[in-house]
Amino acid sequence: MIPNPIHKVLSTLSSHEVRHLLMGGQACVFYGAAEFSRDCDIVILADSLNLARLTAALAELKAECIAVPPLDWKYLERGHALHFRCQHPDALHMRLDVMTKMRGCEPFPQLWERRTTLQDNDSHVYELLGIEDLIQAKKTQRDKDWPMIRRLVDAHYDEFQDEPTEDRVRFWLRESRTPEVLIQLGAQYPELLRDVAQRRPLLAQAAQGDASALARELEQEQAREKAADQAYWAPLKRELEQLRQQRPPKPQ
Repeated sequence: MIPNPIHKVLSTLSSHEVRHLLMGGQACVFYGAAEFSRDCDIVILADSLNLARLTAALAELKAECIAVPPLDWKYLERGHALHFRCQHPDALHMRLDVMTKMRGCEPFPQLWERRTTLQDNDSHVYELLGIEDLIQAKKTQRDKDWPMIRRLVDAHYDEFQDEPTEDRVRFWLRESRTPEVLIQLGAQYPELLRDVAQRRPLLAQAAQGDASALARELEQEQAREKAADQAYWAPLKRELEQLRQQRPPKPQ
């Protein structure tokens, strides 16, 4: 079971038929790569009907928009997140962050087609961002996201390494950040490694079994992704700073 405040948020979204996918730390919990997360992050379909349903769900949760940007759906289309704090007694102080697009991720309809659907022992259904899309969304400039990516792929590999399919092996080769795993996969599936290496050249080091060189290449790959994320967010951060400066001062 997940903690009651989080269940209240997700069940309220579902009861209002909000088309959403759980992402962020809570999704990582479901995938076995995290033990706890305080916030609830979702990506939604940003059409008029779904936004109306979200508005009704937020009202039931007594959710207040916090920080910037202000409550205006146009900011979702620009790539911002909208941040809410729930005041409903069953979800008191839970933070809910809402997005509709993320760097490098497909539009919501494609994300929905690739989603993971889980059901707990109490028959509650949860719709999660698919693991590959979750990993892409986690490729940010934040240092804390990169160990999580490694844990997500390692957890998936540990669960399914005795049931390998070509799609799974390709996924591990594309996204693993553990040199030993990549070297082992290269030894087991040399043809797949050579094919995936056309898009991820660092796998050449895995073919050679050089863990130290592979670790260095992984660090450089991470640095490139962090730089790309910084460039993506730079204009959005400038807009947020302008919005902060335009906010009226809080009453004394």
